[in-house]
Amino acid sequence: MAGENQTYVTEFTLLGFSRGQPFLFVLFLAIYLATLLGNSAILALVSLDPHLHSPMYFFVSHLSCLDICCSSVTVPKILANALRPQATISYCGCLAQMFFLMGCAGAECALLAVMAYDRYAAICQPLHYARAMSRGVCVVAAAGCWLWGMLDSAVHTLLASRLGAARLQHIFCDVPPLLRAACSNTRPSEVALHAASVFVGLTPFLLVFVSYLRILATVLGMPLATSRHKAFSTCSAHLLVVALYFVTANLNYNRPSSGYSPAADTLISALYCIITPMLNPLIYSLRNQEVRGALRKAV
Repeated sequence: MAGENQTYVTEFTLLGFSRGQPFLFVLFLAIYLATLLGNSAILALVSLDPHLHSPMYFFVSHLSCLDICCSSVTVPKILANALRPQATISYCGCLAQMFFLMGCAGAECALLAVMAYDRYAAICQPLHYARAMSRGVCVVAAAGCWLWGMLDSAVHTLLASRLGAARLQHIFCDVPPLLRAACSNTRPSEVALHAASVFVGLTPFLLVFVSYLRILATVLGMPLATSRHKAFSTCSAHLLVVALYFVTANLNYNRPSSGYSPAADTLISALYCIITPMLNPLIYSLRNQEVRGALRKAV
């Protein structure tokens, strides 16, 4: 049956839309434009301002690239479907959307852990920081994050391609709604998703947590209040991004099967991969003095 389903299913019907949604079109268009504008502004500031040519902002620029990619994978198709009588996506388009969405998700988890280590090295080991976070190390770390996310995503996409389904109770393609709609054995995909939750999600989160425990201990031991304030100000934006991302990602991929609500699932997914990419540049521009200074000079 699974093989037959794969043979005949050429597109998926997305049931997260009701018939014709002009309001959703306007809403998602505004969010998408804000995401592109905010993250592009961060990329431009990091590129043009010499004060932002540091490992921290090198990784921030990669975070902005990931946010643009994550939003661009889903929102344009959502905009197209919002005005159609019936929301659909082709079979290959669904798998491609799933691959790039989960690839960006895995890469962002790893990148947030690397950014936490960067803050740890800068605050707790300042004398060794230049060597620990040299240009070569930063490039390898960033490339490793992207590669890690894509390899993880390739596994999920390969397993998902073996599942038979024609209707998804969602507004875009992702692994959880596909598993719920599948009419074939979903056990391998479920095992892979749980394993990814540990190695791709939980492990980076624990690395972030341990890094910030060490940072907190070091900051509290600083004799000058101004030094403590500066250290906290450089970490606060990253902590907000980490909290926002890992909470929404955990809710999206590890929701209990009981009490499942399609509307709640769609809302959580939208928060995770559509709203969060829009908020990240806003958090960095409001919470980071160096970014605010670069923005003032640019304006």
